[in-house]
Amino acid sequence: MQAGTRILFGSLTRSHLFRTRPLFTRCIAPNHVMLSRRRDYSQETPKLAPEDRGKYKLATVPNAICIARIASTPVIGYLIVAHEFSPAFALFVVAGASDLLDGYIARNVPGQKSLLGSVLDPVADKFLISTMFITLSISHTLPVSLTAVVLLRDFCLITGGFYKRYRTMEPPYSLDRFFNPSVSSMQIVPTLMSKINTVLQLTVVATALASTVFEWGASAQDGLLALCWATGFTTVYSGLQYATGRAFKKV
Repeated sequence: MQAGTRILFGSLTRSHLFRTRPLFTRCIAPNHVMLSRRRDYSQETPKLAPEDRGKYKLATVPNAICIARIASTPVIGYLIVAHEFSPAFALFVVAGASDLLDGYIARNVPGQKSLLGSVLDPVADKFLISTMFITLSISHTLPVSLTAVVLLRDFCLITGGFYKRYRTMEPPYSLDRFFNPSVSSMQIVPTLMSKINTVLQLTVVATALASTVFEWGASAQDGLLALCWATGFTTVYSGLQYATGRAFKKV
C-alpha cells in the first residue's frame, strides 16, 4: 500500500512539474523581457552636458532677445525714412546692446546655447543691417552701390544656406524635418573675414546714422567714404568664403 502510494505520488509530482514548468516559464519570461527592454531604452537616452542641455531647445532667453531685435528693426527703418534720426539712433544703440547681451548669455549661462540660436542670431543681425542700409540709402546717407553689394551677398548667403541644408539632410525630406534643428544638425561658423565684415557694416551704418544726428565736418565725411570702401571689399571677400561652404559645419 505504501509502495503504491509512493509510486502514484511520484508520478503525479513529476507530471505536475512537467505541466507547470512551461506555464511558469511562459508567465515569467515576457515580464523579464519587458524589464530588460525598458533598461535598454533608458540606456539609449543620451545624457547631455550642462552646457549642451539647451542644444535643441527653442524657448531660450537669447532666442527671445533675437526675436525682439527682429521685431524692432522695422520700427528703426520707418523712423529713418521719416527723418526721425534721433529716436532711430537711440533704438539702434539698444538693438546693438541686445546683440551683445544675447551672445553673453548664450556663452556663459548653461542650457541657453541652442542650434536655433546659432541660426537666429545672424538672421536677426542681417535683417537689422540690411534694413539700415536700405533706409539710409533712401535718405541719401549711404551710396546705393554699397547697399546693392551688401544685399546681394546676404541673398546668396541665405539661398546657399538652404541649399547646403538640403544637401546634408538625411531622407525622408519634409518641411517639418527641414526646419527641425535635431535632424541632420548644421551650424553656421563665421569666418574671420566675415566677423571683420560684420564689424565694418555695423560701424558704417552707425557712423552714417550718427552723422545725421550730430553735425560733423568734411573730414568725418571722408572717413565715412573710406569705411564704405572697406565694407564693400570685405563684403565681397566674405561672400566668396561662404560660397565655398567653409562657414557651414555639420554637428
